[in-house]
Amino acid sequence: MANVRVLVVDDSAAMRALFCDILDNAKGVTVCGTAKNADDARDQLDKLKPDVLTLDVEMPGKSGMEFLEEVMETRPMPVIMLSSITQAGTGTARRALELGAVHCFPKPLHTSREEFDATVRQLGNIVLKAAAGELKPGGEGAEGAESGASKYRSDGRIVALACGAAGIESARQVLAAYDAACPPTIVLFDADPAAVENAVRAMRHSLPCQLGDAVDGVSLEPGKVWLAHDPTRHVVVEAGEPPRLRLVERDPVNGCRPSADLLFGSLARSGLPALGGLLTGNGNDGVRGLAILAETKGKIFVQRPADYAPRDRYDAVRAQGLDLADLRQEAIPDWILEATNAAG
Repeated sequence: MANVRVLVVDDSAAMRALFCDILDNAKGVTVCGTAKNADDARDQLDKLKPDVLTLDVEMPGKSGMEFLEEVMETRPMPVIMLSSITQAGTGTARRALELGAVHCFPKPLHTSREEFDATVRQLGNIVLKAAAGELKPGGEGAEGAESGASKYRSDGRIVALACGAAGIESARQVLAAYDAACPPTIVLFDADPAAVENAVRAMRHSLPCQLGDAVDGVSLEPGKVWLAHDPTRHVVVEAGEPPRLRLVERDPVNGCRPSADLLFGSLARSGLPALGGLLTGNGNDGVRGLAILAETKGKIFVQRPADYAPRDRYDAVRAQGLDLADLRQEAIPDWILEATNAAG
């Protein structure tokens, strides 16, 4: 029997090489080609006619989610999403399955010999099942694939996150865990707007929740995420039915605009149930505001920085002696969803 032929699509040359190595070591599987973006993949599909397509979520130009939609419309075939943000159970994974993917497989974080061999077996088996028709669009038949309804229901608590450039990846991981029932969320970035847009562009097409740039007067409701990164205006929360996001034109606060201190402080003054978190970044913006939010019984956390990341905000928060959760990046999404889940 001929080997199953796979086309690997990923914008990272290193990841293409890794997955080619993994799949070529899998019994009954052969990589027939690779592509670095949707345009390249489209040409390769026509020329190589693979049995299975593996696809990254985040790529320059047309995102993986957008290309998945195109493939399902123009030439339906088994597609396996390979991405760091498609772990089973995340909103991104559910969205990919809704669009027609047969499975979502996380990119390996480590490549020890034991982990490599395990990935060869796991991914090879998934590819063979996909080619044989045992895995259906939507993830039917995929062990560990989350195709069912989410067990999350927002308790109405407003989530406000603030991060510097070093915390953008953490913010993306949080958003990847969200689905249509996500808590009302504001993410404030102290980073170059272009870098922020590049980081979240693919997420705009992969999340079932509403994701957009902060706009004056928008309502803070479940299913909506607002990104604040305009360096000319602050963002604050205004109580009401429903609560609203307001944009404020005033001088920088302690050199920052938008200011996390101002955002967290406004949440505390609003009296609304809230959760605030400081992701990795330089400087002390947000430290005082987080303390104020804690005084009003808001749930708060700080990200524990990786060895290579700046520690400014983390050390400043810890010096306050606050009662808060001290979380590593990988623990943040689950902690936020558990802390705001009315479904128990």
